[in-house]
Amino acid sequence: MGAKVLEISRDHWLGDQVALEALVRFCEEELKHQALFRRVEALTSEVMPAGYSFTWDPNEVAAAVLGKSSWAVLALTLLIELFTQSHYRESIREDADLSELFKDVFLFHWKEETQHAILDELEWRRLDAGISNEARDAAVDELIALVRAVNAIVRGQALADSDYFARTCGRDLSPTELHILRHTVLDGYRFQYILAAEFQRLVDIDREPTRHIDTADRETLDLRARMRAVLPGTRHPPVRHALSGFGFDALDQPTHRVGVDAIDDTAI
Repeated sequence: MGAKVLEISRDHWLGDQVALEALVRFCEEELKHQALFRRVEALTSEVMPAGYSFTWDPNEVAAAVLGKSSWAVLALTLLIELFTQSHYRESIREDADLSELFKDVFLFHWKEETQHAILDELEWRRLDAGISNEARDAAVDELIALVRAVNAIVRGQALADSDYFARTCGRDLSPTELHILRHTVLDGYRFQYILAAEFQRLVDIDREPTRHIDTADRETLDLRARMRAVLPGTRHPPVRHALSGFGFDALDQPTHRVGVDAIDDTAI
């Protein structure tokens, strides 16, 4: 995220100095956030049972993302900024049982991410205004690929986290309990990190590519058409922006269970 913002800040080096300053501060704050959460992770690991692990390498993920167009990367960044907003508001802010220090960490992170979401959209709109229809079409394909990659990461981490809990919860889980645990964790993670039902339907198709190839084509075309319909340039104000066109309000999404297809047992 920071690397891409630094890259696009080049467009303002000899131009809008206010925009340049805002993007430089954006990068500084993202580096601060990374250091903050590394410290939180280290403190947490001191009291957690041994054996927790991440199933993905952040540098490998970043390299893959940065291989896409700036349009697609900023669109994905915008999605990330938005779900951090909803995550704090829906899962942390009103929870009286959480540690006050834990809540403060996410409160101050949330405050800065609110500004970042606005900057993301402003730059995304600026980039969109300068590309051709063909380039935009290709960028939409790239964004779809990025969201599928997020889904793959989420699936792997949900399985690892479920199994970690099963090993450390203090009793043996029955096969049925483990099955329910894995499905529930994946459901929650996908709600948090993918959020949009349209994206969920698209990535779910991958489990049965042969049977659903026609459906996959229709869903892809439908998603691309709907994304074009809510591209930068619509009348949504910053932060309430383009995602409202997908059929939900990204900042006011209720915390009900988002329906996902039943997970193929062989996949987990």
